[in-house]
Amino acid sequence: MVIKPKIRGFICTNAHPVGCEASVNEQIEYVKGQGQVDCPKNVLVIGCSTGYGLASRITAAFGAQANTLGVCFEKEPSEKKTATAGWYNTAAFHKAAKDAGLYCKTLNGDAFSNEMKEQVIDLIKNDLGKIDLVIYSLASPRRTDPVSGNTYNSQLKPIGKQYTTKTFDTSKELVHEVTLEPATQDDIDNTVKVMGGEDWELWMAALAESGVLADNCKTTAYTYIGKELTWPIYGHATIGKAKEDLDRAAAALNAKYQDLNLAAYVSSLKAVVTQASSAIPVMPLYISLMFKVMKEEGCHEGVIEQIYGLFDNLLFAENPPLDEARRLRMDTVETNDDIQGKIKQRWDLVNTENFAELGDYKGYHLDFLKLFGFGFEQVDYEADVDPQVNWI
Repeated sequence: MVIKPKIRGFICTNAHPVGCEASVNEQIEYVKGQGQVDCPKNVLVIGCSTGYGLASRITAAFGAQANTLGVCFEKEPSEKKTATAGWYNTAAFHKAAKDAGLYCKTLNGDAFSNEMKEQVIDLIKNDLGKIDLVIYSLASPRRTDPVSGNTYNSQLKPIGKQYTTKTFDTSKELVHEVTLEPATQDDIDNTVKVMGGEDWELWMAALAESGVLADNCKTTAYTYIGKELTWPIYGHATIGKAKEDLDRAAAALNAKYQDLNLAAYVSSLKAVVTQASSAIPVMPLYISLMFKVMKEEGCHEGVIEQIYGLFDNLLFAENPPLDEARRLRMDTVETNDDIQGKIKQRWDLVNTENFAELGDYKGYHLDFLKLFGFGFEQVDYEADVDPQVNWI
């Protein structure tokens, strides 16, 4: 079939297998061009198929020749429908890893379930023995608690009072104001259940109790903190409470597994275009302005640059610099006062008429398309392609 993007609001409902392979291969070539990283050799990536999780797997595999085991939840293709982008990304990764002689296996299913944890542990025991690095990079709007069976849905709401701010409607291409109603306590609790540290702790407990965590193992969960412009919907909102719970979980993991000399960190990364960030009010506008400023200043980085930098400079350093909450920070260029001041100046001025001049929506939209395998110059999007690409 000939596959063209089907965009509805802030989501794309299909994906291009050849384009997704081009995306994965671009990231692999970037890592190979940077040189080796001092990364452990047996790596588990929970949430491995898109965004920062995929970049982590690529960096471990092609930057350190690590064995990688991944967990994701993706929809397979059929004769008439494409798979999700993460499915094609994973297929492309498997193909490249096999060509490079690298071990990789991926389990597709509910990462929150006890059954998935058991399957992963069995694979580790059979194939790898022990795991040296656990990357926790799940981005899901809902979670079913494996103990209670209750399903929780996250909410994107401010806390305490109603919040009105600017946003960019990507479907109508309009800058306008949006008002968000404040969260209830249930909204906060549900969001923490989905996006907080509980499942990360459950994964680490299952791995430790099964004896598959190596001594001196490292683990990190990814977060975004932001600054003044995004705090009302991030840091000081329901998501922010979930992020605070990640900090709590990291401290708890470090205390609980001192016998393994475990090092658990929350790593704060810069804002990039992801399937999750596209759905959050404020973020398309903020990221477009931020892209323009950082590109003008020559300091823009994408997903793979951020993760390679994290692996190369911070995550495996003997005494890495930490912030006041003991996080690793790869977002310090985005959040410094100079860059934020320039973004804030544009934020105050931006409207529909001058958005193209003040922001980089073209770059934002291209990054959005590339999430689904579209927008790559080297791909012929008029060609007939088979959507049924498999890796299982």
